[in-house]
Amino acid sequence: MDVNEFSDQEKLIYLPLYGLITGISYLCFLPFQNWLYKKNRLQWHLIHELLFLLVFVVISMTFARLLYLYVIVYGEPNPYTLGYHITSIFLPALTVILPILSIGRFAFGKYKDKKLEEQKIEIQGEGNYESLRLLMNDLISIQSSDNYVEVFYLDGNELKKILIRNTLSKVADSFPHLLRTHRGFIINPFHFKSWKTEKGKQFLQLSQSIEVPISKTYLEDVKAQLLSTTE
Repeated sequence: MDVNEFSDQEKLIYLPLYGLITGISYLCFLPFQNWLYKKNRLQWHLIHELLFLLVFVVISMTFARLLYLYVIVYGEPNPYTLGYHITSIFLPALTVILPILSIGRFAFGKYKDKKLEEQKIEIQGEGNYESLRLLMNDLISIQSSDNYVEVFYLDGNELKKILIRNTLSKVADSFPHLLRTHRGFIINPFHFKSWKTEKGKQFLQLSQSIEVPISKTYLEDVKAQLLSTTE
């Protein structure tokens, strides 16, 4: 890893290998990042970022050390000690690599958050009443509740519901991708799981064990749309 010790030909051979190791180490740990993200209910905090970077650094340094010992100086009598490798080569390199990596991850995260925000829909209430912004795929169903609509949605992996002062018809008109199943219910077809018949009545099973009725008025339309969605 000491560039001064390499000939020009060796630089062309070995330096790309170190870069390749770093890239492979990073890609290998993206599944670990996704696991950590899901484990913490789709929340990512500074402690998670530091943990990810620490694991990435340890693994990439281990692979780089193995490359040095068993490829670059294999059979040589006096390789650099691990202590010298860490203090004189790895740590100085990390002072350059980690800030660039951290800034890149931060910028990409902000860009992704912006794109997700642009994709959100807003279920508005009347007047000064509360509204809800969320991704379409997080919305499960909406049902009428007197002068309100009751919205069932996902916040991470957690099922939540909120009352918004509005009519079901206005919400249905605002979001034509939603499917009317009953005078008092509309659903997001994305969360459809199965059909259910009980005492001659038809129901839909949705995500999070939500069950909604299907009236005869909407039955044929519901069947047609769900069959076309699942094919």
